[in-house]
Amino acid sequence: MKRFILLIIMVLLTPFYSFADTMKNVAITAIVEHPSLNQIRDGVKDELVNSGYKLDENLTVQYKSAQGSSANAAQIARQFTTTKPDVIVAIATPSAQATAAATKHIPIVFAGITDPIAAKLSKDWQPTGTNITGVSDYQEIGPQIDFMKKIVPNVKSIGYIYSPSEINSTVVLRHLQTLLTEQGIALFAVPAQRTADISTAAASLKGKVDLIYTTTDNNVVSAYESLVKFANENKIPLLASFPDAIERGAVAAYGMSYYDVGRQSGKLVVRILKGENPGNIAPEIGQALRLVINTDAAKKQGITLTPEVIQSADKVIGNH
Repeated sequence: MKRFILLIIMVLLTPFYSFADTMKNVAITAIVEHPSLNQIRDGVKDELVNSGYKLDENLTVQYKSAQGSSANAAQIARQFTTTKPDVIVAIATPSAQATAAATKHIPIVFAGITDPIAAKLSKDWQPTGTNITGVSDYQEIGPQIDFMKKIVPNVKSIGYIYSPSEINSTVVLRHLQTLLTEQGIALFAVPAQRTADISTAAASLKGKVDLIYTTTDNNVVSAYESLVKFANENKIPLLASFPDAIERGAVAAYGMSYYDVGRQSGKLVVRILKGENPGNIAPEIGQALRLVINTDAAKKQGITLTPEVIQSADKVIGNH
């Protein structure tokens, strides 16, 4: 009789044990909320669902933004380590560095990191042998300069606003300085430590540059509308390395979709959830660069795009 009762109890509890065994917990953190980083987050979640996971059935996803604060990023990382998720997805360099400092055991997938080697997340592009892997948004600067010259053929000077504390931005700056000097193009690089400094930094470029080039510096992207306003008022073409900038008012962008970076990162998360060791998975670079053009922004910023340039674009928005 006792054996029978025990059997009934085990049968009744089996679904609960099974549910617990299959439930996965993914924690996502980003240094700040802006369209590009949000696209990465959404891409990760969509890839998990596409791979068969169902929210609140066999998957929970928690998300926290550091609201642009490195101190908040460190606090979030520590909080995540106490909840012990199966995987932590860290979006943008400051959040990835904070998470890597907080845990050496919980798997980490970084996403949208320009240079994981300079950020000390990986020694090279080989498997790390640690708890870290991920997807970089690194782009060769040479093709970016070719893109700028394609949009503004007679460019002699380029403005670049960046945050000195963001490794992703300072790495791009070093490459720009080297390659533009070789081509006889002047670079006016202006530091902006805070989002509130972007407008002042932009104003310092007035009358000095033929275009302003922007990358995914989180301070710059967070205040992109103020930069667009400056470009419109002063007839300076605003170019970007990320397509999301087009909807916000840039003339042209050549780069990868951050939603696709999220989907690619999500695939690594799925592999880890299925049992792979992150230290055995080599870091990857985002794929599929696209040229996107905004003809309305071109008019506002005083530049005429040739029919050849417009025809070469993967996507064109505006009246053209």
